[in-house]
Amino acid sequence: MAKEDRGFASMDRMKQREIASKGGKAAHQKGTAHEWTSEEAREAGRKGGMASHRRRSEGFEESAGESEPSGISTPDDQQRDDDPGNEQIR
Repeated sequence: MAKEDRGFASMDRMKQREIASKGGKAAHQKGTAHEWTSEEAREAGRKGGMASHRRRSEGFEESAGESEPSGISTPDDQQRDDDPGNEQIR
């Protein structure tokens, strides 16, 4: 059996959901499931939103800078000599 064919991540998404659902239900029955307070949920949502926006902005900059090299310079690639405050940041 190949390494890629093992484990939770290699399973069909519906099979993963079934297993996770069973685990969550069992934990609640046993009384060991984590239940979020409104403050914990608020903090987790804030952190997730910040991480998502950070990844989105970083991904946008990287994908914009890694386009196919065409040999044609664009206005973003050029510095204006008459504007001393215009520094390229890469």
